[in-house]
Amino acid sequence: MSRIGKKPVEVPSGVTVSVDNDNTVSVKGPKGELSQRISKLLKVEINDGVLSVTREKDDKDSRSLHGLSRSLIANMVTGVSSGFERKLQINGVGYRAEKKGNTLVLSLGYSHPVELVDPAGISTETPTATEIIVRGIDKAVVGNYAAIIRGWRPPEPYKGKGVKYSDEVIRRKEGKTGKK
Repeated sequence: MSRIGKKPVEVPSGVTVSVDNDNTVSVKGPKGELSQRISKLLKVEINDGVLSVTREKDDKDSRSLHGLSRSLIANMVTGVSSGFERKLQINGVGYRAEKKGNTLVLSLGYSHPVELVDPAGISTETPTATEIIVRGIDKAVVGNYAAIIRGWRPPEPYKGKGVKYSDEVIRRKEGKTGKK
């Protein structure tokens, strides 16, 4: 039995969850609305503000989707109630970020600035020139956009220059040593 799939999802006040006939789970909250289609092999039930995901059969496909579906629903509930954020740090001389309208402008050592337009449902801010905060209600979209930003200049292991997640640890390497 899936340990994650067995856990019930607490639905906070101000958040409404509905399940359609085609097993589409819709979640509405103060920050927005999300929906996800769940496999017909699983059954989603809502009782007294607690949502549970159960499976009809115990075959391989049902087992593999059980924990995943429960996690997707839990992430939707968290997203519409409190949202998700990902913090990035920029290290390197002359590397910086600034916000112009809904465009993030990055100076990462290229001959041109990198301009990234925020996707729908995502907001970015730069509290300092070396910090970027990506916020949104969909966890997958927030993580994907943060990965796109990081992908323009991933941190290198010798000096640590580049864009990294704030909780990421860069394994440093020793540089060349001269022969004497």
